[in-house]
Amino acid sequence: MTHEALSVGPMSLVPGSGTLGVRATSTGGLLKVWSANATAMELCLYDERDSNWLSSAVAMRRDENDVWTAESPDLVAGALYTVRATGPTGPTHRFDPVLDLVDPYARGLARTSAGEWRSTVLDDAFDWEGVTKPAIPLDHSVFYEAHVKGLTKLNTDLPEALRGTYAGLGHPATIAYLTGLGITAIELLPIHQSISEQRLIKQGLTNYWGYNTLNFFTPHAEYATRAAQAGGAGDVLREVKTMVKNLHAAGLEVILDVVYNHTAEEGADGPTTSLRGIDNASYYRQTEDGTYIDVTGCGNTVDFSAPAAQQLVLDSLEYWANEVQVDGFRFDLAVTLGRDDGVEYDPEHPLLAAIVANPALAGVKMIAEPWDVGMGGWQVGNFPLGFLEWNDGYRDRTRDFWLTDVGAARAGDSASNGIGSFARRLAGSAHVFTRERGPLASVNFVTAHDGFTMADLTAYNEKHNLGNGEDNRDGTGNNHSFNHGVEGPTDDEGIREARCRAQRNMLGTLMLSAGVPMITAGDEFGRSQRGNNNAYCHDSELTWMAWEHDEWQRGMLEVSRTLARLRRENPALRPVRFGTFGETVPSANQMDWYNKEGLSMSDADWDSPAERTLQYLAASTPEVEEFNRILLVVHGLEEPVTVTLPEHEGVTGYELIWDSSHTEPPLGHPPLPPGSERTVVGTSMQLFRAH
Repeated sequence: MTHEALSVGPMSLVPGSGTLGVRATSTGGLLKVWSANATAMELCLYDERDSNWLSSAVAMRRDENDVWTAESPDLVAGALYTVRATGPTGPTHRFDPVLDLVDPYARGLARTSAGEWRSTVLDDAFDWEGVTKPAIPLDHSVFYEAHVKGLTKLNTDLPEALRGTYAGLGHPATIAYLTGLGITAIELLPIHQSISEQRLIKQGLTNYWGYNTLNFFTPHAEYATRAAQAGGAGDVLREVKTMVKNLHAAGLEVILDVVYNHTAEEGADGPTTSLRGIDNASYYRQTEDGTYIDVTGCGNTVDFSAPAAQQLVLDSLEYWANEVQVDGFRFDLAVTLGRDDGVEYDPEHPLLAAIVANPALAGVKMIAEPWDVGMGGWQVGNFPLGFLEWNDGYRDRTRDFWLTDVGAARAGDSASNGIGSFARRLAGSAHVFTRERGPLASVNFVTAHDGFTMADLTAYNEKHNLGNGEDNRDGTGNNHSFNHGVEGPTDDEGIREARCRAQRNMLGTLMLSAGVPMITAGDEFGRSQRGNNNAYCHDSELTWMAWEHDEWQRGMLEVSRTLARLRRENPALRPVRFGTFGETVPSANQMDWYNKEGLSMSDADWDSPAERTLQYLAASTPEVEEFNRILLVVHGLEEPVTVTLPEHEGVTGYELIWDSSHTEPPLGHPPLPPGSERTVVGTSMQLFRAH
């Protein structure tokens, strides 16, 4: 498919519309809504003291660009309003002139006593007090995926009223924990206003994760303090902005997980709250008979071959990046955003191009979840320059190397894989990402919000999701996990230590690999969800982060902090570019690979499941930082091995700075000369600084 040239800038895809939503005028307010198929629309204004009481209705005028406009002196800050739309009948249309619809561009929302939604006009003035975005370079970035409520709900260091809120996340106690951990950006699960699916409500459950968006501009009110909720949508927004400001003042970035691929209107039998009633045929993918084309698994799919849908995303991104000052976005099921009018993924799709080219979004980190559930939905490595991508191959190879391969070796005296595929991931996944994009296109992760926690990966072979109400059918069965001999908790000290070492190995791999690491909140101390690998519907202590830790968890936390520090101190661990053999590439790595004898790796060394030991020597090629060289020794079998530290030009000694077989960092070890022999404990890693 060929695309028309796209001029980047506000409202470039809906000609003549200006800015959609509500804007103040000298005589009140002006509302603009886009609909190609409506035949009539009206603005409905409701009494501020009784949101069920319709106080006035204003007919909207349509222009040649399908933009409907209404003005009212009452459309000012604090006003409650909806849109009603009339249009044709037919299989692809869902117009109902008596339904009150949310303005897709509403900056605030309120709920009536009857459970209906009202859009709210906001006074969004805010004093940022000179605080600006930290602008952390990607090679220094460490992402931390967390849930606004779950992160602080149990933190007794916070005033009770702030626990589980935006204000709690922006509180000095939370910030001190995050900065002490060494992360640079908090990646928040969705904070756009969401609702629970009808199915979950009937079961008495809730969509805790929030991947069921009602509106792309309004923050989720339930994450605000009760005081802010009582004050209305404006106070909720100010609490969000204060959180962002406080995090920025501490040098921390804020990344939002955004769900543009589908909406909370669900499938054909779902609620009509906004886009469906305004122009179902334009906003959602359908066949001619009105059947929804669902590549999201959530009942509907927003049609991003339509310019208005593309514009909605761009305007939402601009709003959050500029008005709320967030630093980046993680796009849920991002392949959906790049599907053309034939529902095929196109890396040159105009929306993807606009996201990374729009000057209003310059410097904003853009992270794709590079898959959806439609045909051709797995597109890892196939997003355009300017996007980072979640690297699921990295996730699976890391788990395999430290878990399932070890389990296979126990069961059959041989691991399933050699060390070669693991090493490629360690070095930045150059076989996945182009040279132009480099290693920083890869967001490396071992766990995320969906799936096992890192501790559960080491303790469960099977998912335990009965509490989700689907007879354990939900959630993946392909976990790449290994319980080390017992399913679930155990008092066996040998198993407990093996599990802890496996967690340290996975954390070490994550923090010492080329690419951008993402830690899932709680993995830094071994949080468990009791084997539930799809805990999206649990808003409880199962999913909230514990702040009281056992001794082994405190040790894990110190390991996590140490690894973040070592990554920060050693630029050889975080190259910006891929190296080229025989050349010196600025901000890349010069890499050398050795076997356990200290000799260059042979094909057999790479591929043999019986070996699984390597020594990775990486030297930075300085551009903005001092020269640095590290040696990482990796051993993936449970029997100890003796390694000979490699001889390499310019290296006079190796200083041990981390060993995954211990919780405590090594102290007082004199540098070892090249050619020295050293014992490496089974399934462990050792990191040296080379001098």
